[in-house]
Amino acid sequence: MKFHLTILIAAALQSNVFPFSPSRCFTSQPSSHLIFMAKPKSKSKNSGGGGGGFSSGSSSSGAKEKNNGKVRSVSGYQGSGTKPLRVAANTFDELRKKYGVACCSDLYVRSPLNDKDLFWFVGKVARCSEEKDLTGSSIPTEQEAVISQKRLILEYAKRELRPQNMGGPFSEGLEIWLAPGDSEMDSVQNKISFTKVEGSVSSLSDGFQVSDVGYNPEIYVGEEIRDGGLRVVRDENGDPVKDTFEINAPL
Repeated sequence: MKFHLTILIAAALQSNVFPFSPSRCFTSQPSSHLIFMAKPKSKSKNSGGGGGGFSSGSSSSGAKEKNNGKVRSVSGYQGSGTKPLRVAANTFDELRKKYGVACCSDLYVRSPLNDKDLFWFVGKVARCSEEKDLTGSSIPTEQEAVISQKRLILEYAKRELRPQNMGGPFSEGLEIWLAPGDSEMDSVQNKISFTKVEGSVSSLSDGFQVSDVGYNPEIYVGEEIRDGGLRVVRDENGDPVKDTFEINAPL
């Protein structure tokens, strides 16, 4: 899905849903599922400016999937997130290629202590949708795909992606919200509501295995590193606060 620059400019002019330059409205292309893998380490070091541990790789303590294969997590030590994020991105790519957009969901993080109305796009999750391909014994739900990777997603978001809005004093009470896969444009046009991710590791089904889900992290480039990328306004229920609008086709 590629969006013409004229479309993005029209969207920016017709709505103030996102307070940033129209040239940076959509920071994740659905076709670039391994964008994290494609970027050099130096890019990740600069992506958040928060001194997080995902890209430094200076620690020898590797992260591993815990709780009998149910959780893809990080240890909290510097560099501990690099391996699980790489595994999550590779798994996402494999699932996306096999099942398409139907297996994917978009992710947004809300940081109530920073701005309760802003929802930041932080990437996508994918899940295995065929029993014959499962590592576990049950097909993962959307909620399970996020809960099992929640620590990884939030650590990446607050350390590397947008520490200015999610890290430090704003890191408590972060929320993850779900939207349909590849729905960035509909989100900007206020056409869809989000669903809050609720539950804990204990709510994962007995047959769930984290190897059946993946995560494709959002990556900021250029001015996005300073100004941020896609974010939209929603109320506390995840519903749009303004009317929907259409985007004019390019001339």
